[in-house]
Amino acid sequence: MRIDGLQYANWSEKIFRQLREGGVDAIHVTIAYHETFRETVLNFEKWNRWFEQYSDLIMKGQWASDIDAACQTGRTAVFFGFQNPSPIEDDIGLVEILHSLGARFMQLTYNNQSLLATGCYEAEDSGLTRMGKQVVKEMNRVGLVVDMSHSGDRSTIEAADHSQRPITITHANPHDWQPALRNKRDEVIRAVTQNGGMFGFSLYPHHLRGKSACTLTDFCEMIARTADKFGTAHLGIGSDLCQDQPDSVVEWMRVGRWTKDIDYGEGSQAAPGFPPMPDWFRDNRDFGNIEQGLRDVGMSADEVAGIMGGNWYRFFAENFGPMGEKHG
Repeated sequence: MRIDGLQYANWSEKIFRQLREGGVDAIHVTIAYHETFRETVLNFEKWNRWFEQYSDLIMKGQWASDIDAACQTGRTAVFFGFQNPSPIEDDIGLVEILHSLGARFMQLTYNNQSLLATGCYEAEDSGLTRMGKQVVKEMNRVGLVVDMSHSGDRSTIEAADHSQRPITITHANPHDWQPALRNKRDEVIRAVTQNGGMFGFSLYPHHLRGKSACTLTDFCEMIARTADKFGTAHLGIGSDLCQDQPDSVVEWMRVGRWTKDIDYGEGSQAAPGFPPMPDWFRDNRDFGNIEQGLRDVGMSADEVAGIMGGNWYRFFAENFGPMGEKHG
């Protein structure tokens, strides 16, 4: 089983076919960065049309059992998430509405301070806000997973401690391997994984040691070292693949509507843009390279199977439904 904990591709029939060629059984896709509730609903509509148009390749994912159905029918199950809490605006009641529409992950912040918590680009991290604590409680109740991939250290640790259910960092790498604002220090990874949460390793070049020149061996050795520290049961892949996106999309991701200036982000030069992917992971057809790379650095078959998808599957089964229910 292969499950990717996060992608934000420029979706097309070509990519849907590559998912099948790469044996990717499920993906978590971002359908909102800075969108309002109504704009996010339009993105759900767009995906519903794709599910109709490409019903032989993809299907909507809401529960772990949908991954089983996808495997049985040769399709990829698509699960939805937001990289910002903007779709709930300032209304906690929209948490349940969005979950009912199919949302399964929501980041409490995207780089900046939000109504809920502090992003990793802010100078001061004040932790979860009063609203943030209430929203986490509501997300726990309905089965919308807390994602802290772009959040500050204190906010992430507080979210892991405050949440009654496991949380995630869907796409990042260890800070001590590649220092970057978005990569996570050991105490942050520990807070998430020791509470049963998931940590997804990112292939986004700015978060790799050596960036686009990072080797497969270096990446897989980093995963193995992380597993030595925190165990393998709560680790997975969250590639952060942004395939075929134009560079203008980076501006939307970083700038949204909050500034008139260009936010170049870490690792960017004269203008924001997508760096080239490593040559061993250019698209969804290359997941087999990671699988082989993990074996080559000495990980067991069971450990590799867990990291490539089994751990995400278990997490989905335990956390997408209402509190106390399991949707296998």
